[in-house]
Amino acid sequence: MKLWPPIAATVFALCVWQAIVTLTGVQKFILPSPALVAETWWLNRWIIAEHTLITLNEVLIGLVIGISLGVVTALTLASSKTVRTLLAPMLVFTQALPVFALAPILTLWLGYGLWSKAAMAVLITYFPVTSAFFDGLMRTPPGYLDLAKTMQASPRRVLWHIRVPSALPNLGAGVRLAAVYAPIGAVIGEWVGSSKGLGYLMLLANGRAKTDLMFAAMLTLGVLSVLLYVLVAKLTRGLGDRET
Repeated sequence: MKLWPPIAATVFALCVWQAIVTLTGVQKFILPSPALVAETWWLNRWIIAEHTLITLNEVLIGLVIGISLGVVTALTLASSKTVRTLLAPMLVFTQALPVFALAPILTLWLGYGLWSKAAMAVLITYFPVTSAFFDGLMRTPPGYLDLAKTMQASPRRVLWHIRVPSALPNLGAGVRLAAVYAPIGAVIGEWVGSSKGLGYLMLLANGRAKTDLMFAAMLTLGVLSVLLYVLVAKLTRGLGDRET
């Protein structure tokens, strides 16, 4: 992977940001300069690191559980028409509900600790994985299925030896999408009720008019999300590149 395109894009964005601050003379409590944000980040690096570890823990737990549940659900839906009839509408309905509406309920049920935030990450990552993997399982090339039928393969063998390998690229795409969504779910949970994490730090800084600290926490979250996506993309590269 070439590094110069993201580096060039980052430098360009910082230059535009600094130009806006310089040309408009905007107050620092509205839009701090990149230099001020960098200085604030350095002065508060240990505090930011502590909150980052909390959010990362929530994201990883939610991501692992969400992906696991998504894979199991997709396999179950693909294996049984009855289950598809009963569960598919429920899955669509749950995704139609705003995430913010569920966050207070999860906080009430699971408390203000780690698990309510991890549950938010699970909810927001579960459906993309389920949908992508299930779509792949149901779009197996007809030639493979005809060959399996000719050889009198059992439904179980067809699922594990034909449908699942054929759907792995879809699973990889769903997992990569989940890696992008997971931090969003965790931070939403922290906004609703928390005493730790980058989402909490952003709210705290905003309430105290420390916009530079809020930007520092927000950019840290952005970097964390990008690194998580790159890591997941590397881990799922074999799935995404596999040819059916």
